Amino acid sequence: MLAELEQMDYKNVLYYFSELSAIPRGSGHTKEIADYLENFAKNRKLRYIRDAADNIIVYKAATPGYEEFPALILQGHMDMVCEKESDSSHDFLKDGIRLLTDGEWLFADKTTLGGDDGIGAAYCMALLADDTLRHPALEIVLTTDEETGMDGAKALDASAFSGKYMINLDSEEENVVLCGCAGGMRLTGKLPLKRTLAAGKTAAVTIRGLTGGHSGTEIDKNRTNAVLFLARYLFMLKERIPFLLADFSGGQKDNAIPREADALLLFPEGLSDADIKTAEAAAEELSEEIRAAEPDMEICFSVREGTEEEMPVLHPVSFEKFLFLLMQAPNGVQGKSAEIQGLTESSLNLGICHIKGQEAEIHWSLRSSKRSYLSFLKEKLAYLVDFLGGEWEVSGEYPAWEYKAESKLRKVYSDAYSEIFGKSPEFAAVHAGLECGIFGEKIPGLDMISVGPDMENIHTPAERLNIASALRIYRLLEKILAGGGIS
Repeated sequence: MLAELEQMDYKNVLYYFSELSAIPRGSGHTKEIADYLENFAKNRKLRYIRDAADNIIVYKAATPGYEEFPALILQGHMDMVCEKESDSSHDFLKDGIRLLTDGEWLFADKTTLGGDDGIGAAYCMALLADDTLRHPALEIVLTTDEETGMDGAKALDASAFSGKYMINLDSEEENVVLCGCAGGMRLTGKLPLKRTLAAGKTAAVTIRGLTGGHSGTEIDKNRTNAVLFLARYLFMLKERIPFLLADFSGGQKDNAIPREADALLLFPEGLSDADIKTAEAAAEELSEEIRAAEPDMEICFSVREGTEEEMPVLHPVSFEKFLFLLMQAPNGVQGKSAEIQGLTESSLNLGICHIKGQEAEIHWSLRSSKRSYLSFLKEKLAYLVDFLGGEWEVSGEYPAWEYKAESKLRKVYSDAYSEIFGKSPEFAAVHAGLECGIFGEKIPGLDMISVGPDMENIHTPAERLNIASALRIYRLLEKILAGGGIS
């Protein structure tokens, strides 16, 4: 644990966050963190369940005098999105997160921090470890693989819970209480490609320095998608200089807006100095267009030194199909809510695109608070992929969490918040996926809210967590529990 964090800590919240950060826990690789949480419960002689999906549910009995209050479910997830800078050597399968702080914010060394949802898990551990805390019966659940389809939550057995009130700890704004979220799914398209051998001069095109971000909560913030921006550059360039495409890749996660993309081009007619200037001018033209929104973006056209090379490249017809798909695929905000001002209702994000041998594989994340429109987005993408001779499949579908007009839990949280902060919180829905929709389907009538401290730039290496805010939210949870939860 960093010495600076130890000095600022309250009730071991930052200590447990540091402990969690030391354990690799990317989605799909959560056995080690589940082992750690299981041993945590065992060592404290707390009743727990570890199911086949490695979800961990820990029970803590009500303290004396709180037995008559309803049980309260506290919920977060143990996995994190693994993104890093291109020059980072971090191995998410082996290395813990290297924490850094400036005294106000907690962040990581060229990687995602894992505050989403490491801080929620740390809250749960701190509450379970504190034997001085007064509280009703607690049912604390930490799920697996939330970031890649909420598979852990889907696998949960609802009979493990008696509580009818739940606080989800997976939000990123201290003053906002979430009361609804979009549903979503993932769609993977595969486009068959033919290759042919060709010789010529080669050049690499790289895009770096884009902001990226969460494909739900930041899809409306005018963040440039590196994959689609590179496709646009190739579309512009092919009208000016004849070339063939040898390779293309961009993005790391379907639920993160791509920050980087690469392509390898072959010029069968060679590259004159005038051609190079044309390619560089096209790059500058596009850079200038988005400079105000993406000031750190760099698009680089670099000619490979040496003699002409022979290599397998996409057949011209396959190249046209691939580029057509990227140029025509819908992306970004598709509709705004008519019911909640400012809320994005529907969107999709092309998060990953790679050419692998004789196939292009493309991953989208689709979101909507309207089930019918989510289905339309799926059908629209599927139609495009089918039309070009490809195949597609859907995975990771999860339901929306619909806003309810009445909620006892919202009032309890609002009253406690007002006492501590001297103002009322904002209540909102979010255009992102939360496990609340799944819990609501499994436990009819469940009264839920989602809360959390201030975080910025989640799902990117610029992710950071406000330390003071993290500790304030924990104190707020203490106050709610000490008041009996829903009295």
